[in-house]
This record gives sequence, C-alpha cells and structure tokens, in this order.
Amino acid sequence: MKLNDKVVIITGASSGIGKSLAYECAKRGAVVVLAARQYVTLCQLTEQLEKEYQIKALAVQCDVTNEADCAHLIKQTLTTFGKMDVLVNNAGITMRALFKDAKVEVLKQVMDVNFWGMVNCIKYALPEITKTKGSIVGVSSIAGYKGLPGRSGYSASKFAMNGFLDSLRVENLKTGVHVLTACPGFTASNIRNSALNSEGKQQGESTLEEQKMMSSDEVARNIVDAIESRSRTITLTGQGKLTVALSKFIPAFLDKMVYKHFTKERDPLLR
Repeated sequence: MKLNDKVVIITGASSGIGKSLAYECAKRGAVVVLAARQYVTLCQLTEQLEKEYQIKALAVQCDVTNEADCAHLIKQTLTTFGKMDVLVNNAGITMRALFKDAKVEVLKQVMDVNFWGMVNCIKYALPEITKTKGSIVGVSSIAGYKGLPGRSGYSASKFAMNGFLDSLRVENLKTGVHVLTACPGFTASNIRNSALNSEGKQQGESTLEEQKMMSSDEVARNIVDAIESRSRTITLTGQGKLTVALSKFIPAFLDKMVYKHFTKERDPLLR
C-alpha cells in the first residue's frame, strides 16, 4: 500500500517521532491529520507541510486520554476528508523513578496516555479503517519486550500495547485491516526530557546519551516503510533486536546486562 493520497492520522505529532512521521508521510504524498495537545505547534507544522510538499494537512487539538477528544479527532477527519486509511498511535510519555519511590498516580498517568490513549483512538477509528482496509499502527518500544528499571510504568504500558495489538490483529485476520506493532529502541527525541519523576514532575533533562541513539527521522522512515509493506511487527536498532532475542533465550543474563547498562546513566537510579 503506497501512501500517496491516503489519509493518515498521527497522534503525538507535535514533536519527536510523531513530527518525523508527519514529514515522512507528507513526503510520500499522504494527506496528514496531526493530533496533539499543542494546537499552535500543530498549525505551524501543517502550514509547513502543505507549503513544502503540496499536500493537504489538518491540525486537530486532541488529548488522547480524553475519549471525547478522540471521537472528535475521527469525526473531524471524516468531515474534512471523507475517509481515513491509517491511524498511527504515537502519543506517549515516559517516567524515570524506581517503583518503590514513585507515586502510583505517575504509573496511572503513563498508562492513560500510552495505552488507554491508543485504545480510545482505535475504538472510534476501527469502523472507518475497516471500510478502507487500512492500517492500525502502534508505536510501542523495546520496553514492551523487556522491563526496564526505573521505567516500570512505561514498560507496563508498552507490554499492554503489544498484547492489545496482537489481539486486534487476530480479530481482524479476515477483515483486511492491517495491524502493525512498531518497536523502536532508544531514539533521540524529547521524550526523556519530559519524563515524569517519582512525584509526577518533568525531569527536564535526559540522563542517557542522546547523540548515540537512532534519530527520530530514521525511525519514521522505517515505520512508514513497514506501513507500506503491511508488515506485522518491526524492531529497530541492533541493540533493540539483541534485547528481544536475549529475552527469549537467556533472560537471566539479559537482566544483568540491563542492570549494568542503567548504572551508567547520569545520576543513576541503580548503583
């Protein structure tokens, strides 16, 4: 499925992987609907995309944790373009705190955005995606295969996302709906800058070496390639692929590797 003239909705489109996905889809001729809470930023982005790529774009303010907002996103897309072909569930937040120190509300907040935000959007989009035999995409993470220390809520949300998408894929084997689970490894973006600490406040600065990570543009290219080829799953970065493999065959050894890795971050939670 080529994306030329396809209507693609992207949540969390104001920055990071979501913004890169918007550019990549526009570059391939798609009609893009950009959703996020930052409406002014979205409007500026849609204007840039329309001017640079001569495509149609729509900005919709949407908090994915609000079911009514998600319903409005789908309705606005249909009102403006008459159909939808791809829904990319990219909106997400992370956390950084050991579970023993974190407030439960922090984990709930992460789950509300990453998991329930996806469920809210898919619930309203699925009937329309079924009509076009289009694609449902979940931007998950390697943390959906291996629990990461200090990111218990984030890992839980991504494990839940992977399980939900697996179920949805099987349910739609005969409907023509394509379901893609995309699992990037560590990606250079602003997600760690806005990570929630134990009190639910943004930590403000990444504790990992962002310059050594895959760029959000490269992640976006891989995801859009997978949409067009209607792949089932993709796992990105060599480190990510190794993590998934080791989790299946020598999980106890992987536990030690992951522990050691996270003792090396700035201001480590593990020592």
